[in-house]
Amino acid sequence: MRIRTVFIAAILSTACTDPKQSTPERQAEVAERGAAVMPFDLDKTKHHFEALHDGGLQTVTANDPADTAQIALIQGHLKKEAANFSRGMFDDPAAIHGHDMPGLAELKAGASKIRVEYDPENDGGRIRYTTTEPALVDALHRWFDAQRMDHGKHAQD
Repeated sequence: MRIRTVFIAAILSTACTDPKQSTPERQAEVAERGAAVMPFDLDKTKHHFEALHDGGLQTVTANDPADTAQIALIQGHLKKEAANFSRGMFDDPAAIHGHDMPGLAELKAGASKIRVEYDPENDGGRIRYTTTEPALVDALHRWFDAQRMDHGKHAQD
């Protein structure tokens, strides 16, 4: 019985963290956990994850460019996250997506080799990640893929 329980737990753990296996149920769980971490309304915003040759660009925008409340919440959150990420603190994404999400361990370990810059935008904000380390570029891309899949309708390429 113990072996069967461990096997089932391992399958469920993999299904919850493998972005290729993201399901509507997984996306609903991520949205629920995200609401506890992200102050803005996921249904009123979009996440964009753009893989670039030297890292990536993460943007969050308000669906309504006149929604100044959502824009302020996005900007405050991304500014805080960029400061945390530059110090290797990825606690919020781990709380939302799981501690074993693709790329996360490498990003924590290599944070000192990643330049993280926050910029406000008229309709939200963005975080630019830049590194000369190919392994960290790959980790960023895998991390973006996992987030894109987990956020489902709240994300776009």
